[in-house]
Parts: sequence; structure tokens; C-alpha cells
Amino acid sequence: MRNDLFVLAGVQDVRRVAQLTGPESANRTERFEVAGQDLGSMFEAYGRTWLVFGDTFGQREPGLTGGGGTEWRSNTLAYTTDRDPSDGLRLDGYVVDDIGWAKELIDSKKVDGVEMTTIPTHGFTANGAMYLAYMSVRRWGEPGEWETNYAGLARSADRGQTWTRLDAPRWPGDSNFIQVATMRLDGEIYFWAVPHGRFGGVCLMKVREQDVEDQRAYRYFAGLGADGEPVWAGDPASARVIVDDTVGELSVVWNPYLSRWLMSYTHGGRASAVVREGLTPWGPWGEAVTLVSQAEVPGLYAPFMAPQYTADGGRTIYFALSVWGPYNVFWYRADLVRSDRN
Repeated sequence: MRNDLFVLAGVQDVRRVAQLTGPESANRTERFEVAGQDLGSMFEAYGRTWLVFGDTFGQREPGLTGGGGTEWRSNTLAYTTDRDPSDGLRLDGYVVDDIGWAKELIDSKKVDGVEMTTIPTHGFTANGAMYLAYMSVRRWGEPGEWETNYAGLARSADRGQTWTRLDAPRWPGDSNFIQVATMRLDGEIYFWAVPHGRFGGVCLMKVREQDVEDQRAYRYFAGLGADGEPVWAGDPASARVIVDDTVGELSVVWNPYLSRWLMSYTHGGRASAVVREGLTPWGPWGEAVTLVSQAEVPGLYAPFMAPQYTADGGRTIYFALSVWGPYNVFWYRADLVRSDRN
């Protein structure tokens, strides 16, 4: 890999800005029967930014570490119109049930070894509807490991109030397309995808917006042709790994300060939050740069960015970060350091 292709020299002034969820947060999410939850990937729809959370609990015992509690919902969805990320994000509300509690969007059997939970990994819009990419988790394993039944899409045609699991598309639980980050580009939706857990590499697939529910329409990055152009194949077995690393929960955005793609993820091997720059959606991708280490924030995971939350022309990035101990989501910022060689 030619190092002179890349411009990201590091990060600096990385710090916690605010707590986003939980009773101790400025959002006081206990109003929605949310005492603990994780994840918080973000997408835009209908003039709002939507935050997609995983397992959510309404009441938690004092001193409880990690997930757990009462009023378990496998997933919840909040929204904000806050465009100023500098002091955290004001959550305007959640999608709620009849009594005002944040409600579960995609149901699950909650049976260990069958279907323990359904975790959304990212959201997007297409054809006037909202979609959530999710994974059906069979069982949780050792830290950073879990088994899945399949990954698929759920659709909402009423601005997030109700959701339907789609029969297609779906990817097998042992595939490389279980957890995704999405971005729309030139009329197509790109999916950067990893297997279950935090120890696989990244593959890339895409589909035209109008064909998002047609499994046969998906195309998988299979490498570069003799002319240097990407080759897209219809068989997922042809997919090439574009980032060979131990990658967990990920997000991908275009960064105008670097004029590069920027990928953030949980580094399973280091148990840290990292970023990489990419010259194109398929790469080449630079080396991983640590955003936050496990030593600094024990139990961290899921560093999610969104393109609308930057400052200073993209030099400052903001990201959500889950912390296992308090089992809640926090808001962080970091300054990108750019080299002068390019």
C-alpha cells in the first residue's frame, strides 16, 4: 500500500462532549422509559436525524454493569432536529407507544439459541420509505462474538411509526453482510458490510434505490478490472474484502476536509474505536488511526459518525460512542490532523 496516497496523519483533542441517553443525560430519556441503551447509528429522513438504538431497558438496578433491566425492547428509534453538535444532541423524542414509552420497532422472540434479539445496524431512505438494516441474533457469545440467524431489512411507510420485516433481501447468518453502514451515491445505495461479531473484514455491495427490495439486484465489489475500474458481481461469494481487519459496528461518511471517505468502527483486536480514510468507496483504505482507546474509556464500542455532524469544514468530527459499564450512549468530538504532502 502506498502511504503517499493518504492524508490522515492522526487525530487530536478527542474528548467527551455530553451523555446522550440515560437518566443522567440532558435528554432525560427516562421520560420515554429509557434508562439504558446502546448503539445510536444515524441517518436523515423528513428533516430529522434519526438515531437507531439497540437493546433498550426501562429500569436498571444501581451499579448494574452492561445490558440488563426491566422493560426490555430489542430496538428503539429517537429523532432530533438539532444541527449544532458542539454541545451534544438534543433528542426531540422517540417513536413511542400508547403510553409514551419508546417502543420496540422490530419484534424478537427473546429466546436464547433461537432468536435472542433483533439489532438494527443502520437506517436509510428509499422510494419514499424508511428502512432499517438489522440482524437477527441467535445468541450472545464471548465479548465481541455472537451468532446470527440472518440479516435483512425492515420497512416503514409511516415515518417510523410501524415497521415490517421484509422477506427479502436477506443474507445468511454466516455471511459477510450482517452489520452494515450505508450511503447513497449517484442513485445507488452502498452497503459496507461485516460479519457478526467484531472480528471480520469489510466487504462492499450496492443496489439501485428502486431495487432495494430485490435480492437479485444487489451487486458485490469483486475487485478491480484490468482498466482499474471496479468489477461488480451478482454472486455474494465473489465479494472481495476491502478492509482486512477486526471490524465491528461501523459507519462511513464523506469527509470534505480530507477529501476522502472516512470509516469508523470498533476494532475488535484492539478493543478500541478507530478511523480509516479511503480514496474511493472500495479503497484503497489507509491504516487504522485510534480515536479512543480501551484504556481511556473501558467498555467502549460502536463509534458512529454522521456526515451532517462536523465543524470547520470537516476538520472536526462528532460521533456517538457506546460504553458498556453505564450501558448508555455518549457524544464525542475529535479534530482530524491532515498531512501536507497531498
